[in-house]
Amino acid sequence: MLACARGAPRLSVRIAVTGANSAVGQAVVREAIASADVETVACVRSDRAASQLPPIPESRGSVARIDFEDPESLRRAFRGSAGVIHLPGILIETRSTSYESANVEALRCAIEAAHAEDVGKFVLVGAVGADPSSANPYFRSKGLAEQLLLHSGLTYTVVRAPLVLGAAAQGSRAFARETSGGFVAVVGGGRSLEQPLDVRDLAAGALAAAVEIDRARDRVLDLVGPESVPMREILRRGARLRGARIRIVPLPVRPVKALLALIRRLAGAGLSPDVIDIMQTDVRLDPQPAARALGIELHELDDTIRYSLENVGME
Repeated sequence: MLACARGAPRLSVRIAVTGANSAVGQAVVREAIASADVETVACVRSDRAASQLPPIPESRGSVARIDFEDPESLRRAFRGSAGVIHLPGILIETRSTSYESANVEALRCAIEAAHAEDVGKFVLVGAVGADPSSANPYFRSKGLAEQLLLHSGLTYTVVRAPLVLGAAAQGSRAFARETSGGFVAVVGGGRSLEQPLDVRDLAAGALAAAVEIDRARDRVLDLVGPESVPMREILRRGARLRGARIRIVPLPVRPVKALLALIRRLAGAGLSPDVIDIMQTDVRLDPQPAARALGIELHELDDTIRYSLENVGME
């Protein structure tokens, strides 16, 4: 979670570095630190999360501890903020954290704290495909979260993101491994269409919406990259940039889902078959409306791929 409040008017950016969103949150913090009129206050839930944050100069911000089960900790974190950027949730459920708790209930707590502290703008970073009536529990939870914000009475912007590249997270490390050469096993053969978004563009867009109350005011935006291409093409481009060659080995979708369901039933945890459905969902959207609304220019896909590889070390 991020909270923002501008210099005069002052801006504080608050981030909870948890799960898949931690890498995106770090990108937002870096973007805020690079902005001369932004004060960054990073909200985290543990000392370990705090240690993962980029260095924050004392003159530019601080770190605050939050607990979604402790409303006062959220209120203290949001106090004096003009806006909130909420980077919620998980893609893979665990024994202790469900889509409902991570994507919906945490947002509910953040909204209550934002109301209590009279925050002017709430920015939710969500997911392309969010739909409260979706049969997929991940997309459904993201849609329910959006509805919660839209009916909260707060001034908001929802920034829906697709596959994000460039963040030094597990996904980017896997991408680096898959483009290093040799055989690459990909569910469905990598034929699903992706529209990867550069993490720098997501950070810039979310921060722009938080800083300016009228920027994309009360809008739900699909912020996607400039190209919609099959995942196999993205992998091949990455390999070419590294001077490597890869051969994609298709994994059939149904058997993979059945195997994951069996493992999950026996172990009580692990990758859900629902995640495979997310990976197989095509994304083909016009990138310009959201980019214009947020006042940003999108990085070209090859530049994003190169940045992603460099960010995790492609040597």
